[in-house]
Amino acid sequence: MAPNEKGSDYAWLDPSRLYCNQQALQDCIEDLLLPFTDDHIDLVAGIDAMGFILGAAIAAHLGKGFLAIRKAGHLCVKTRSTNYADYSGKEKVMEVRTDVIKTGLRILLVDQWIETGGTMKAAIKLVEEQGGIVAGVATICIEDSEGGKWVKKHYKCSDCVPEYLRSHFNNHVLENVQLYYNQQNSCE
Repeated sequence: MAPNEKGSDYAWLDPSRLYCNQQALQDCIEDLLLPFTDDHIDLVAGIDAMGFILGAAIAAHLGKGFLAIRKAGHLCVKTRSTNYADYSGKEKVMEVRTDVIKTGLRILLVDQWIETGGTMKAAIKLVEEQGGIVAGVATICIEDSEGGKWVKKHYKCSDCVPEYLRSHFNNHVLENVQLYYNQQNSCE
């Protein structure tokens, strides 16, 4: 994982380097799917944009289809949309095509990270408004924010953060990230 080097308009940590290592990605997918081993999942949905990578990889691993839940304005078919505030507090609109989710379809929702919960809550709303069932939520980290706690309380969830490190993620400070910053600053 790499720390934010660009300022407050960006997430505090970038875990996407894990996707570059085949074994790390495979381990992440297997860890995320452990709680769902005996669950019926019909479809995997990934949230724009980083949830596409992890979600598509999980769908391929499960042998299931993949549905992209998009930022508004990218789909040329009939959609359902909802407003939400992302992790930075910016108001946005999310959409999903209306010809895939049918009543009773069990969907595993996947995103890279849940910081405030706003994006995931919007995705849940889009699935449930069309009669879909959220079979679970899988993400690299679910922070213990108000929204993160809400998602964990209402849905079966899985993330890759060991409990002994959770407080570091919640406080947006990891010792190895701090070491990285210190090394970068000492090289200047």
